[in-house]
Amino acid sequence: MCLTMLCLYLFFYVTYNKPSYKGVTLWSYQEKANHSCQCTQDKVQQPPPAEIQVESKEDVIVLIWMWPFGQRHPLNCNSYNITGCTLTIDKSLYEKADGVIFHHRDIHPGTMPTEPRPWFQKWIWFNMESPVYSGVLPSLDNVFNLTMSYRLDSTILIPYGTLELLQSKRESLELPAKNKLLCWIVSHWEQRLERVRYFQELKKYINVSLYGNAFGNAVGDDEYKDIVSSCKFYLAFENSVCKDYISEKLFLPLELGTVPVVLGPPRKNYERVVPPDSFIHVDDFSSPKQLVERLLYLDQNNEEYLKLLEWKNWFKVIHHKFGHEAACKTCRYLQINRGYQVFHNLNKWYWD
Repeated sequence: MCLTMLCLYLFFYVTYNKPSYKGVTLWSYQEKANHSCQCTQDKVQQPPPAEIQVESKEDVIVLIWMWPFGQRHPLNCNSYNITGCTLTIDKSLYEKADGVIFHHRDIHPGTMPTEPRPWFQKWIWFNMESPVYSGVLPSLDNVFNLTMSYRLDSTILIPYGTLELLQSKRESLELPAKNKLLCWIVSHWEQRLERVRYFQELKKYINVSLYGNAFGNAVGDDEYKDIVSSCKFYLAFENSVCKDYISEKLFLPLELGTVPVVLGPPRKNYERVVPPDSFIHVDDFSSPKQLVERLLYLDQNNEEYLKLLEWKNWFKVIHHKFGHEAACKTCRYLQINRGYQVFHNLNKWYWD
C-alpha cells in the first residue's frame, strides 16, 4: 500500500511540478557568425498535417513576442483551415499563452520576458536565416522548447518553398519565350562569398545578364519575374553554403519555367525537396568552365534542355508565408503535442 502511494506521489510530482524559468540573460549579438554548417541531428520531423481533427475545450494561445522583420500578418489561421487558435501580440496574455514565438533576430538583452515562465508554456525559437547570417547568442541552450526554421530537422518545418503534386498531368507544357541564356539578379555582394568567387571564374567563359543592386540596376518584383522567365538558366546561388538552406532563389526560377543553376548545400540536399532533374548543380562539374560547356550544349539541344522542365507536367511550386504560416503551424503543433519538452543543444545544433 505504501509503495503504491509513493508511486502515485512521484507520478503526479513529475507530471505537474514543471520548472518555472526566470527571464533569460542573453548576450549581445556578434555581427556575423563564421562557423561551419554541419548538421548534428539527422531526424526529420514533419509538421503536423492541417487535416488532423483536434478536440480541445479551449483555443491554443500563441503569443508572437515581436513581429518577425517587423512584418505583420493576420492574427487568425483561416487561410490554413486551422481552428482553435488564438494568435496574439498582446504581451499581457503572456501568463496564459501556450506558446511564445521568439524571432532570432529580435532576441536582445532586455527584450525577453522577465516574468517566470508558466510550466505549461513552450518557447519557440524561430529563424529563417542561415547560420552564417544569424548572430550567435550565448545562453540559448536549455531555454527553448521547440525549433522552427527551414531546417528539415526542425521541430516545426517552415520551408521557403515546396512542390505540390498536380491532380492530373498537364496536357502540354507552355514556356515563356527565352531571349537570354544565363541571368543573375543579386543585391548582396561580398568578395569573400563562395558564390562571388565562383561567378568571377564563370564569367570568363560565358556572358551573364546581370541585374540587382550589386550591379547598379535594382529590379522590382514584376520586373524580376519578367527577367527570370526570359532566361534559359538562372544562377540560383545561395549566400551561404549550409545544410538545408535552400531559399526562394531556387523556387522562383522553377515556378517561372527557368532552369536554376544552384550553388549551396550538396546535391543530395536539394534532391530531398525537388526532383533531381529539375536543376543543375555546380558540384556536378569539375570547374566553372566545364559547367559552361554543359550550358552551351543544352542551349543548342532543345530536346535535352526540355528534359529539365518535364517535372512541371506533374508538379507546381508552392511558396510559403514565413510569419503567418509559422504562427499557425505552431498552434497546430501545440494542439497535437501537449507533452513537456526542451531543446538542450540549440547552439551546437545550429552553429557547429
